[in-house]
Amino acid sequence: LIETPAEYANLIRKAKRPLLVVGPLLLESTPDGKLLLEYALDIARPTNIPICATAQTKGKVAELGVKPDSVYDVVEIANALKDPDWKGVRKEGNHDLVLFFGIRSDLGNQSLSTLKHFAPHLKTMTLCKHYFPHANYSLTNFKKDAKWLAFLESLIDNLKKGG
Repeated sequence: LIETPAEYANLIRKAKRPLLVVGPLLLESTPDGKLLLEYALDIARPTNIPICATAQTKGKVAELGVKPDSVYDVVEIANALKDPDWKGVRKEGNHDLVLFFGIRSDLGNQSLSTLKHFAPHLKTMTLCKHYFPHANYSLTNFKKDAKWLAFLESLIDNLKKGG
């Protein structure tokens, strides 16, 4: 359980080959009209994190001016990540930290459980507003969207600062 955006940012910056997996729940808008997907892209930009778009998000990611590094469904990317010899989405080597954002909780929990048991070479992190028990790093349950969105904005600010 991570308490502060600064802790999350430090873990992301320390990763040699992180990967951000964006799911269909990010196609929803916040009360002020901003797409949740925009938060994900803002998290990836400062540290040049590769983006794996699920099939549902590929079009919207491109529409927002970003070319995803790969397109897999969640089960496919989890299966690829299990293989320590997989070269990763940029062919630079397997990932050491995988951030899941916007994945349904049932599918996310199954994928995270698989990675927890069959991919000891990597760590997992979630950015969703609900706690995921199988992730190495997960946010607490946010009862109010405003607090969760403030956490994400602070995480983005911390990543932009670079330290």
